[in-house]
Amino acid sequence: MSAHDQLVLYLCELTRLLWKLLLPLVLLCVLLLAVLVLLVLAVRLWLQSSRNARRAREGRPTVAFFHPYCNAGGGGERVLWCAIRALQNRYADVNFVVYTGDLGVTGQQILEGARQRFNIVLPRQVRFVFLQHRVLVEPGLFPHFTLLGQSIGSVFLGWEALTELVPDLYIDSMGYAFTLPLFRYLGGCSVGSYVHYPTISTDMLSVVRERNPRFNNPDFISNSLFLSAFKLVYYCLFAVLYGMAGSCSDVIMVNSCWTLDHILSLWRSPNRTSVVYPPCDISAFLDIPLEDDGDRKCHSIVSVGQFRPEKDHRLQIRAFKKALDKRKELKLILIGGCRNQEDEDRVLMLRGLCQELGVADKVEFKLNVSFEELKREMSKATIGLHTMWNEHFGIGVVECMAAGKVILAHRSGGPKLDIVRPFEGHQTGFLADSEESYAEAIEQILALTPESRLDIRRSARQSVARFSDEEFEACFLAAMEPLMGTLER
Repeated sequence: MSAHDQLVLYLCELTRLLWKLLLPLVLLCVLLLAVLVLLVLAVRLWLQSSRNARRAREGRPTVAFFHPYCNAGGGGERVLWCAIRALQNRYADVNFVVYTGDLGVTGQQILEGARQRFNIVLPRQVRFVFLQHRVLVEPGLFPHFTLLGQSIGSVFLGWEALTELVPDLYIDSMGYAFTLPLFRYLGGCSVGSYVHYPTISTDMLSVVRERNPRFNNPDFISNSLFLSAFKLVYYCLFAVLYGMAGSCSDVIMVNSCWTLDHILSLWRSPNRTSVVYPPCDISAFLDIPLEDDGDRKCHSIVSVGQFRPEKDHRLQIRAFKKALDKRKELKLILIGGCRNQEDEDRVLMLRGLCQELGVADKVEFKLNVSFEELKREMSKATIGLHTMWNEHFGIGVVECMAAGKVILAHRSGGPKLDIVRPFEGHQTGFLADSEESYAEAIEQILALTPESRLDIRRSARQSVARFSDEEFEACFLAAMEPLMGTLER
């Protein structure tokens, strides 16, 4: 028998063997799929029986908000408390729950913090479910593949929340989209989401594609063609998964036109998506008088924002240094919240940068301040400063404008598209995007006559009425009405 005939014989034998194995393999796959389906149905049945038992005990439906950092004191937390307040005022026969990972405080202390920081008092108590494994969504746990790691971690954290309490309606108010299918398909809940910032965006893909170094695209990746290509594929695959998870939401609210564009391109649910601008407590700042500031010998610049890397406080300090070289009578006040040790370490690094640039005596750090102190610093400032690239909205920007400050914000994202826009033909602020342009804008603002600055401040204050608490509550309740109507009372 020739070698060719032997090869043909071997191939025939191999084909017959594979054909014999095919049927058992198919049956095994079907069996495993059936077991998986039965397991999912059993878990869903168990969770729904838990929900029915709770409903029988309490006699009313429950709406739960997933907000692991509800005590952080940022703009997202203000949205949370205003949303709960609006729903409590409208729906008296509904219980409200907050899933949180803030273990070092009591529920009463969290509510007291909301009162002190945001001037918000809820009409009645809410229940807090304290989650033990918030570390699973901490970025420090995933030095590489952070987006994927945090998203997988959020599923496990969501599972902990779901097994602790199964609500009738679930709202993700912090951007953990991968928890939505968990609560919808396993918990059998109606689900909604308020998106502050897309976990991944087309802008992030562009940064990697163009090999542009950013805080989330370090030099060692942007300088490597292979690593940039690998990261781009990873981001694209993640974007597909993110879109599938987000599309599970019955109602989708986004906080700005910039976020809307990205969520529509990723989640592809235009009929369920609407813009609900976040609530800005502009009324609390309207009692700061709009006075002529021409007699000030030293002008202060105030920045309001959490000490996170994307806020780019380094840019603020470097731009301030350049402005200080031209005008000596300047002061920079950095006001913000620290969520954890990582944020506190970042503040130490920023203090070191101030020392290195020789501006430490001109820069003040004010951490986790009360609402009263925030207003006090606002009233003394001339300029409100914001430097985050592609900020999803910018509550701090709105607050500065309501307080009558001349705002200087980043020329991107929400500040550019939604906030710092002409009002009735009048200028409402300034935009910049680099150390040089920020320093030049500071010099331009201070070179204006006090009357010209007053005109800009007045127009800015009038323009932000569309971001009031009242406007948010009306839009939020309108968006939530279809979901709240599904609750059995």
